[in-house]
Amino acid sequence: MVIVKYEVVQHDGGWAYKAGGALSETFRTHEAALKAAEKAAARQKRPGATDGIVYQDANGQWHEELADGRDRPGTRVVDEP
Repeated sequence: MVIVKYEVVQHDGGWAYKAGGALSETFRTHEAALKAAEKAAARQKRPGATDGIVYQDANGQWHEELADGRDRPGTRVVDEP
């Protein structure tokens, strides 16, 4: 099972969370960033609709797939000093 990690980090004079290399908006407090990371992690696990998707891979090839809305990754919030 894929695990998406949400890591609370200092950023731009405040706090943010990072997931998959992308940073969230900046929060004034550590607590606010932690709560936002927990909410985002919970949303990531919610099932959605099964639908067709089209995407391009790193080699420039296009792919069409049916994405099962019930196939959600696990999540983990990391908050280490």
